[in-house]
Amino acid sequence: MSLLFGCNRFEHPAGGYKKIFETCEELAEPLPATVTGLIPSFLKGSLLRLGPGLFEVGDEPFYHLFDGQALMHKFDFKNGQVTYFRKFVKTDAYVRAITEKRVVITEFGTFAYPDPCKNIFSRFFSYFKGVEVTDNCLVNVYPIGEDFYAVTETNYITKVNTDTLETLKKVDMCNYININGVTAHPHIERDGTVFNIGNCMGKGATLAYNIVRIPPTQKDKSDPIEKSKVVVQFPSAERFKPSYVHSFGMSENYFVFVETPVKINLLKFLSAWSIRGSNYMDCFESNETLGTWFHIAKKDPGEYIDHKFRGAAIGLFHHINTYEDQGFIVVDLCAWKGFEFVYNYLWLANLRANWEEVKKAAMMAPQPEVRRYVIPLDIHKEEQGKNLVSLPYTTATAVMHSDGTIWLEPEVLFSGPRQAFEFPQINYERYAGKNYTYAYGLGLNHFIPDRICKLNVKTKETWVWQEPDSYPSEPLFVQTPDGVDEDDGVLLTIVVAPGSQRPGYLLILNAKDLSEIARAEVECTMPVTFHGMYKP
Repeated sequence: MSLLFGCNRFEHPAGGYKKIFETCEELAEPLPATVTGLIPSFLKGSLLRLGPGLFEVGDEPFYHLFDGQALMHKFDFKNGQVTYFRKFVKTDAYVRAITEKRVVITEFGTFAYPDPCKNIFSRFFSYFKGVEVTDNCLVNVYPIGEDFYAVTETNYITKVNTDTLETLKKVDMCNYININGVTAHPHIERDGTVFNIGNCMGKGATLAYNIVRIPPTQKDKSDPIEKSKVVVQFPSAERFKPSYVHSFGMSENYFVFVETPVKINLLKFLSAWSIRGSNYMDCFESNETLGTWFHIAKKDPGEYIDHKFRGAAIGLFHHINTYEDQGFIVVDLCAWKGFEFVYNYLWLANLRANWEEVKKAAMMAPQPEVRRYVIPLDIHKEEQGKNLVSLPYTTATAVMHSDGTIWLEPEVLFSGPRQAFEFPQINYERYAGKNYTYAYGLGLNHFIPDRICKLNVKTKETWVWQEPDSYPSEPLFVQTPDGVDEDDGVLLTIVVAPGSQRPGYLLILNAKDLSEIARAEVECTMPVTFHGMYKP
């Protein structure tokens, strides 16, 4: 199906979306899928996905979208046939919860009673001994060397066997580098080098942000994580209040870190802790006066560039792509207007509400936009008040003020009321860090995922795949082996259609026009998934 994004808005009065926020059981063995259409012959590996699968333990519910225990999904492709398998990741958080039939380790929005001496404030001060940080790795999976790790946003990552979905080992990144946690969105270069970002203790007992480099597979077969190094450090706008970081930008020669006004107030968290149980969400606050700070650093050698790039307040989770062009860094991202934390609207009670209530809540939330910012690299001799951006194809501006700050105004690449283009993907293998044309995303309708989208970032043309009462996930792009064009390939997404005989399926779309190539349906439903990867 191909049509303009937003012209055909679906309503969901039946509330079928509630099914993607329900607990499911893991499978004892793979299920064969019923295939409609023809599976492309070059798909011979696995689609791996992560998300929550256990939304309550005993009588105790999890309250936030990012609290449910990690479930790993796998669709295998072999000789034109497809099988589906899933298993819970056997993290400490999961095993102990199942054993004790209660929430044992505090999650993002759920406090674990009754052990108040051990709690999660150590996410950012993990050198405090005796505190428990969650290892609930429900967000993403990616390779390090020849191994694969399920991840969240704390200092713990979990090694998994992507063939059997067995849990192998819990790894504490604090044992190797100065970091309090790392994002679930690293950048991975063609040789397997991994770059990631996380906050840390910087100079002078202030908080900062480190870019970390993990080398590719070692010739001596040693663990690349043991050779992790800090490449460069970004300062924090506030000494004891680091910003929430979900992703970062990386071009061929530069890192871009966007420091938003959503802050982690550690002192507030610790003081609240003495009175009542706290969780991650208790420790966030928004500083509406700070706006957004854009930091850049050289990659090799790592060097922070101390220019004051500023912009209006935005929320940010996902960068789309970052590239250099004619002395500028172009930064495309999925923004949320204003300073309020979008996660405030992702409580499970909100997402499971009836459709009219879901819409009413979303009307109060920050509004989404796909934005392009342009950062000038040569600003030493420019005049105040002048737009420093001279790229002919963008309306984004950068203007130096009298105090030396450079104010950035974006070009809006897509905007639709309460219609988000999120969970973005590109032809990463060929176009990461390069001038590109196409982005693919999950369309959120008042926070409910109900469409797959394609965006031409040059012309702003859009395409959409959508079916009634169907709830897809982040689309992953797989390049056609002999493909020439940037969009020669397919998109893989998991769709839940609660009213169908086979309510869960893998959908394969032509990346050119989002027309359906094939689907592989199974006789079980599936909960929401966040991120994942195609493993050839």
